[in-house]
Amino acid sequence: MKTVMRRTLSLLLLLSLVLPLLLSVPVSAADGANATVLFTHDLHSHFLPTPTDEGGEEGGYARLATLIGQQKEKNPNAILVDGGDFSMGSLFQTAYATSATELRLMGQMGFDVTTFGNHEFDYLEQGLSDMLNAAKASGDPLPAIVESNYLPPKAGDENETEHSATVRDAFDNYGVKNYILLERGGVYFAIFGLMGFDGNDCAPNSGMVMTDPVTTAKETVKKATEECKSLYNADPIVVCLSHSGTDNGKGEDYTLAQKVDGIDLIISGHTHTTIKEAIKVNGTYIVSAGDYGRYLGVVDLVKNSDGTVTLANYSLIAVDETVAEDPAIASKVAEFKQAVNNDYLAAYGMTFDQVLAHNKVEFEPQSAVGATQHESPLANLYADAYFWAAEKTLGFRPDIALTATGVIRESLPLGNITVSDVFNAASLGVGTEGELIAVYITGEDLWSALEVDASVQPIMPAAQLFFSGIEYSFNTNRMIFNKVDYARLRLADGTLAEIDDDKLYCVIAGMYAGQMLGSVKEKSFGLLSITPRNAEGKPFRQMNSRITSSAMKTADP
Repeated sequence: MKTVMRRTLSLLLLLSLVLPLLLSVPVSAADGANATVLFTHDLHSHFLPTPTDEGGEEGGYARLATLIGQQKEKNPNAILVDGGDFSMGSLFQTAYATSATELRLMGQMGFDVTTFGNHEFDYLEQGLSDMLNAAKASGDPLPAIVESNYLPPKAGDENETEHSATVRDAFDNYGVKNYILLERGGVYFAIFGLMGFDGNDCAPNSGMVMTDPVTTAKETVKKATEECKSLYNADPIVVCLSHSGTDNGKGEDYTLAQKVDGIDLIISGHTHTTIKEAIKVNGTYIVSAGDYGRYLGVVDLVKNSDGTVTLANYSLIAVDETVAEDPAIASKVAEFKQAVNNDYLAAYGMTFDQVLAHNKVEFEPQSAVGATQHESPLANLYADAYFWAAEKTLGFRPDIALTATGVIRESLPLGNITVSDVFNAASLGVGTEGELIAVYITGEDLWSALEVDASVQPIMPAAQLFFSGIEYSFNTNRMIFNKVDYARLRLADGTLAEIDDDKLYCVIAGMYAGQMLGSVKEKSFGLLSITPRNAEGKPFRQMNSRITSSAMKTADP
């Protein structure tokens, strides 16, 4: 009897010591939750780490892969998903159409599913098709791609283009679907992709047909849920990979959650938002992990017996210099880096890490470029560089050059500036030969362009414009779209000239900023208008026909 009593007391003592420790452990998939979703979005071809303003580093696929591996070791049933814009943003994007390096690296890191962001369409329809076919031909493991409301036109559709059939074939070849069903550890997931209105606006030459996100989401959730119940007698956790965005409880994904029942989790991409605490709306959790692979998002969910889903744990794990690199991914990144040297930069007599200049100027961080209305030395440097390059290539002096906050993606470092640094800072475009475009606009439209900078920036910071070849001022107290009170062109001899409303002026811009000129009327509610024209004053619609070749041609499209 005494022996039994001692054993009982020992057991109670052991429990009294261990139980508090068990209760203090954060909830994870191993101790309460039965589903884990690992996620990223807006990776933008950032295979390598990015320096931080504090002197450290963030991101990098080799470090991201290490964290993914650690999380999957804790929970082998975790799924790994991405919310789009996996491409465009670094020198590695030059292999997008030929080698599909982004999808292939994601496949090697174990991504299960991704969706398209607006920047996947920067290479236009043919480039997207080439990328999907190259990915499939590689034979490498690849993530599934889901997209429900942003698809190529059907045969015979009024929106069909000369490349639509090629895109449809590429979608079929890769296996792009509206949604997929996944099973992990006895839990089923229904995962679908969605493009938002602003994402569509940022891809005006995509060639895709967009259906209403809310309407499509309702239909897709219903169909995917019914299929899962029919095939597997299971009620799935519904995950939306949304390239729509949210910001502090506002935005398209917030509206989506309000209006659509049945979505358990929204991975919110596009706005590059970092959400530290999950937002719950109408039973839907909205999460975001920032951009460029700075964080790995971790969501632990509980599927309750009544069909509801509860958030057990949500965290963002920093991808920084304290994380060791995964050797296999690091080796693959080095391989792709050499391919960029051989297949792209060699034609220019350059290499990835070649030093172009030694910089003694401390430029502002990228985050400050569009934060306020001000003169940005960094953005002005790129506008001046575009002006200089165009003049050298065209053989005549353009009137102005411009760039926008939204296309300045990184700052330039102190000390040595490499080829990669220069490319990454202004990497958006179509990625093909002749990134700059030369178009003509009237003097009246030039005033509208200045008004975009003066009036639109406070409500849309990415729209702030920076010019070379013109000086102007505006009064912030005047009515919106009527703030510019002075503007003069600066001529070659340094003198100033008034703007003639009826005259055509040659404007140089990057492809990405240039293709947005035609959308100014819609964005300003019809109060402003900018019509891109050729040298003879004839309007044109397809900005991709204005991509400058080595001679920066300005002939009729």
